[in-house]
Amino acid sequence: MSKGILLVNLGSPDSTSVSDVRRYLNEFLMDGRVMDVPWLLRRLIVGMILIRRPAESAHAYKKIWTPEGSPLVATSRRVQTRFRERLGLPVELAMRYQKPSIPAALQRLRDGGVDDLLLIPMFPHYAMSSYETAVERVKSAAARVAPQMLITVQPPYYDHPDYIAALAESASDFLASGCDHFLFSFHGIPERHLKTSDPTGRHCLTATDCCHTESTAHPFCYRHQCFRTAEELARTAKIPAGKWSVSFQSRLGSDPWLKPYTDFVLAGLPARNIKNLLVICPAFVSDCLETLEEISIRGRETFLAAGGLQFRQIPCLNEHPGWIAALEKMARNWIGP
Repeated sequence: MSKGILLVNLGSPDSTSVSDVRRYLNEFLMDGRVMDVPWLLRRLIVGMILIRRPAESAHAYKKIWTPEGSPLVATSRRVQTRFRERLGLPVELAMRYQKPSIPAALQRLRDGGVDDLLLIPMFPHYAMSSYETAVERVKSAAARVAPQMLITVQPPYYDHPDYIAALAESASDFLASGCDHFLFSFHGIPERHLKTSDPTGRHCLTATDCCHTESTAHPFCYRHQCFRTAEELARTAKIPAGKWSVSFQSRLGSDPWLKPYTDFVLAGLPARNIKNLLVICPAFVSDCLETLEEISIRGRETFLAAGGLQFRQIPCLNEHPGWIAALEKMARNWIGP
C-alpha cells in the first residue's frame, strides 16, 4: 500500500472582504458540532449572527492579514512543506472550512496513488467542535472521493512528550527573562459540549475536581486535556506552582462556556499585583485570528488598561523545528519499522 499524510486545520476566509468572511462564518457556524442545536433553530441563530458579525470579523481579520493571505493558512502550508521534506512521503493540507478543501486534498492523494492515509488533525485536544468535526468530515468526504482508502487517525496529543517538549522549547527564551505570572489561554467551548462528549453521561462538570479524578470520560474531555497540557508544560518548563493558571477565550453567545474567561482574567490580574504577564495559547498550533487579534491586540489592551505593565505572548508552534519533529515522530510511529 502507498502511504500519505493529511493535515487538517480549522480554516479561514479567502480574504478580508465581508462577503468572504460571511461565507466562512456561515459554513463554520452551521456545522452541527459547532452549534449543536436543531438545524432550523441553528439556521435562525446563524442568520441573526450574519447580519453584523461578518463586518466586525472582517475588520479584525484586516489587522492580522499578511501578503500571503490568512496567517493560519500560510503557516499551515509552510508546515506542510517542511513536514513533507523531512518525511519523504506525500503530505496534503486541508481546512475543515473553506480552502484548501478536504475533498480536493483527498482527491490529490488518491490521484497520487495513496491508499493508506494517516490523518493528523491540527488540534492537540479532543473537542466535538474541532478535532471531532475534522475527523468526521474527512471520513465522509473519503467515502465519496476515495472509498478504498484506509484511514488511520492520530489520537489527540495534548500530553504527548514531543508536543510538550516543542511547547517548552518555544517558551524557553520568554521564560528566561522572567514574568510575574504565566497564563495558559485555551480556546473555550460551551459547557454542554463537555457533557455531550462524556461517554459516561455523569462525570464531566459534576464536581470541582472532575478533571483530576480518573474517568473513562477523559479521552473525550477537552477541559481535562487542557489542564493536562498546562500541567505537563509547567512541569517540563519548571514553572513554579502558583505562578501559572488556565483560562478560556473566544466565547460566543450567552450560554455558559468553560471558565474562567480569559478577558475577565486579563482585566483582573493587575489588581493582584501581576504586572508582567506571559501568555501562551496551546490549543492552537498555528497563529490565527484568536491568537493574533483576540489575545495579542485586544487582550494586551485589556491587561495594560487594567494597570499591567508588560504583556508578552509566546507565538504558537507554527513552523518551530520541535513541532515539525513531533509531527514526523507521529508519522514514523504509524509507518513502523
